[in-house]
Amino acid sequence: MRLEYETIGDVLVLRPVGRLDSISSPEIERVLTEHLKNGTKRLVFDFGDLDFISSAGLRVVLLAGKQLRPVQGKMVLVGMRDVVREVIEMSGFLNLFAVADSLEAGMAQV
Repeated sequence: MRLEYETIGDVLVLRPVGRLDSISSPEIERVLTEHLKNGTKRLVFDFGDLDFISSAGLRVVLLAGKQLRPVQGKMVLVGMRDVVREVIEMSGFLNLFAVADSLEAGMAQV
């Protein structure tokens, strides 16, 4: 996995590319934790270039949601390919987190 990220205004956009699994999840968790500790309260996971997400990747998404909740933060999952969306749906995350089809739509929700 390659991780791309940028800050747009006060929104952190995390863009994992490839596979988000037990091998790659520590990197995204490190970047995420660093930004949240530094005050980031708005987050978009852009999954448009994600081919696969494992339970370790789901754990990172859940961790982000849990860390944002006490600070009244917001998080949106955007751009999911069908295979990733199926895993997100089976895990019940579609009921837990906001979802949008595009980055633009996600930015409007966060």
